[in-house]
Amino acid sequence: MKRGAWGWMLVLCCAWAAAAPAQAQYPNRPIRLIVPFPPGGSSDTLARIVGQKLGEALGQQVVVDNRPGASGTIGGEAAAKAPPDGYTLLLGNLDQALSVSLERKLNYRLLEDLAPVTQLAYTPLVLTVHTSLPANSLKAVVGLAKARPGQVDYSSAGSGSAGHLAGVLFSQMAAVRMNHVPYKGGAPSTVALLTGEVAVGFPALPTALPYIKSGRLRGLGVSSTGRMTSAPDIPTMGEAGLPGYELVLWAGLFAPAGTPGAVIAALQRESMKVVTQREGRDRLQAAGLTPAGTTAEQFGSLIRSEIDKWRKVVRTAGIRVN
Repeated sequence: MKRGAWGWMLVLCCAWAAAAPAQAQYPNRPIRLIVPFPPGGSSDTLARIVGQKLGEALGQQVVVDNRPGASGTIGGEAAAKAPPDGYTLLLGNLDQALSVSLERKLNYRLLEDLAPVTQLAYTPLVLTVHTSLPANSLKAVVGLAKARPGQVDYSSAGSGSAGHLAGVLFSQMAAVRMNHVPYKGGAPSTVALLTGEVAVGFPALPTALPYIKSGRLRGLGVSSTGRMTSAPDIPTMGEAGLPGYELVLWAGLFAPAGTPGAVIAALQRESMKVVTQREGRDRLQAAGLTPAGTTAEQFGSLIRSEIDKWRKVVRTAGIRVN
C-alpha cells in the first residue's frame, strides 16, 4: 500500500477514535427542555417531573425553559432552530399538531424540522363549569346552550388551542352554539373560570382537578373514552350524553431534526424508563397524567393521525387562525 493511502487511513482512524468517546459521553453539559407554555399548566408539570428524573438518569441537569405564546408555536420554533446536538429538546403536545391542522403560518415545519423522540404521557380535558352556572350535568349545559345560543361563554388557552377545539367539537356534536373566549395561556383561562368571568371551560384534567376536588369548580365529563383513576367520579363525555366524543391531550419529547440517531435513542430509552418505572409513574398519575412511553416511530405516527383528524374538524367548523 502506498504511503499516501496509509496516511489517509491513519487520519480516518484518528477521527473515528475522537468521535466515538464524544458520542459516548453524551450528555456532558446541561440540557435545555423548552416548554412552549406558561408555568403551572399540565405540560409544565410534566416537564418538571420528567426533567428531574431524566437529569438524574443522564447525569446532567435538565433545565426547564418556559417559552409561551401563539399556542405553543413560539417555543416550537425556538426548538426547531436550535443546534441538532441533543442539548435542546422540546416538550410538545397536541397544540403543535393543531397548529398544522389549522394551517397556521409557521416559521418551522413540525415533522420536518423536529424529530419525535417519545410520547411521555396523556390526559383528557374535562368539561368544567363555574358553580354559579345552573348546570350539574353535561346535558344541562347543552340545554342552557340551546336556550341561549351564542350567550354561554367558554374559555381556552388561546385560539387554536386544545381547549378551543374541544369546545368546537362539543358544539358540533351537541348541535349548540357557544361563545369562545381565548386567553393567553391555560393559567389565565382557568382563572377566568374560577372567578366566574366565563361559565364553561375545557381545561386539562391535572389543571382543573384540585379546584374540582375543593368544590370551586364542577367537573361534568372527561374527554377520554374511559374514566380516569385520578377522578373516578367524573363520567366520560360519552357516558354523560355525547357518545363518541374523544380528545386526548398528549405530550412528548422532540429534538431538532438532524440530531444523531444514537442521541435520540438514548433520550427515548431513558425517558421511557422515567415514565414507566414506579416512582415516575406514580408522580405522573398523582398529577392526573397517564404515562405512555413509546418508540419514536409510534409517536410520529400518532402526530400524523392527529393532524389528519383535527384538520377535518377545523374545515367543517370553518375555523381560521392567523
